[in-house]
Order: sequence, then C-alpha cells, then structure tokens
Amino acid sequence: MARRTIGQAERRFAALVLLPAALLLLVFRIVPLLWGFALSFTNANGLGSADWVGLANYQAVVADEAFQDALVNTVLVLSTLPVWIMLPMLLALLIHQGVPGGRIFRAVYFLPAVLSSVIVGSIFNVVLRFDGSLNAALKAVGLHPVDWLGNGWTALLSLVTVYLWSTFGMSVLIFMAGLSTINQEMLEAAKLDGARFWARLRFIVIPTLRPIIEFVAVVTTIGLLTGMFGLIYVLTAGGPGTATTLPEFLIWLEQGKLNRPGYAAAISAVLFVLMAGVAWAQVRIMSRNADL
Repeated sequence: MARRTIGQAERRFAALVLLPAALLLLVFRIVPLLWGFALSFTNANGLGSADWVGLANYQAVVADEAFQDALVNTVLVLSTLPVWIMLPMLLALLIHQGVPGGRIFRAVYFLPAVLSSVIVGSIFNVVLRFDGSLNAALKAVGLHPVDWLGNGWTALLSLVTVYLWSTFGMSVLIFMAGLSTINQEMLEAAKLDGARFWARLRFIVIPTLRPIIEFVAVVTTIGLLTGMFGLIYVLTAGGPGTATTLPEFLIWLEQGKLNRPGYAAAISAVLFVLMAGVAWAQVRIMSRNADL
C-alpha cells in the first residue's frame, strides 16, 4: 500500500513538473497549428471577415506554378541530404580518433551554429556577390568570376552550401556523442586485423550509429524544409526568378506581401504534410534496413 502511495505521489509530481511545458506546447504549437489548418479553408485576407471556401485554396496551390517551382527546389535541396549526414559523421570520426588540434576543430565547426541566419547571410552576401571576395580570389588565380547568386543553379547550390556551413557543426557534436558509445576495443581489434578506415566505418561505426544517423537525418530534413528563410531573405530573396524559392519563403510572400493568409495557411498545411511524410519515410526505410 505504501509503495502504491509513493508511486502515485511520484506520478503527480512528474505531471506537475511537465505541466508548464505542456501548456506552452499547447498554447504556442498545437493551437496555432489547428488554427492554421482551419484558416486554410477560408478566403481570409487579413482585412475583414473570412468566408469558408472549402478546398479552393488547396486546388489553387496545386495549380500554382510558383509552388510547383518551390517543390522542385525542395527536391533538389533534399537530394543533398547524404552530404549533410556523411560529412559531419566523417569529421566527427576523425576528431574522435585524436587528430592534432581536435578540440580546436570541434570549436571551429560548432561556432557557426551559434550565429543567426541573418548574420550568416550578411557575411556570405559580401563573399558571394559578383564583386565579392570569392570572385576576387578567383580573379587573383586567373579564373573567371562566377555570378554565384545571380544564376539559378549556382544560387541554389550556394544557398545550400551556406546553410550546410552554418549548421553541420551541431551534427558533428551529435555524432561525437554517439561515437563515445562505440566499443573502442572492437575498433582497435578491427584495425589490428587489417581493416581499413572505410571498412571500419561501414561494418562497425555506421551500424552502431544507426539511431544517431536516423535522428540527424530527420532533424536535418526538418531544418532544410523550415529553417532556410533567413538565408533566402538575405542572400537571394527567392531569386533569380523562383530559383531559390522554397515553400517557407513562398508562405511569407503570400502572407506578408500579398496579404493572403488563407492561401498562405494552405501552403503551410501542405508543407507540414510533406515534412511529416518525408520524416516518416526516412524512419521506415532506416528501420527496415536495420532489420536486414
């Protein structure tokens, strides 16, 4: 009886501790999410009452060429995901193996993660513009300058590269935390048996870090879909044309410039479903591979 009383008291205390966080989640996440879904079925324009229009906004989204371009850009951006996973994992492994100056590298890689996207965008706007420092360096070695932000393909590639530079330090730290759980004797034994770096990576490190890889893949995907607005706004403003327009930037255009919150909410709902679907597919694929 006493144990049951103690268990009930512990559960009440846990619920009391979690209550503030649950209330914040409800007020600032769940309620706005539900409100946004409801708004997507109206013709709200931010000026007066909103009338119910059913699926009209979603039909308009499907036929919108700007949204179609944003989806194509999203697919191109997500196609770089293996780089976002492999590069931090390799760097973490090199640092973990005790390369000279490992602590300095760890700090250098993580430093960009503490900078806001606006600051990062401002820095690289100076570096990547046509008369910027990167083209000055190319001219110094006899190469032709490149319009990094004015050409469609190079603008999207530049945007992805800058975002990778500014965020992969966090992934490096996550992988290093995962590497600390690997049996070092197993790695040393494989090394003594003649297993090369890539063999150790494939047969020991990757299988052990599979949950970490899955976590980084999902978090990175969410970041690619919802965390690039600041860089787009500062570096390219979605251009040239729609070459660097992603759904989150299109949402801002519809809401902030064109004053169509109902239509913007429909795009937000589609983005939410897309993000959830991609994350679910990643987890399913990785879980299936883990069972093979």
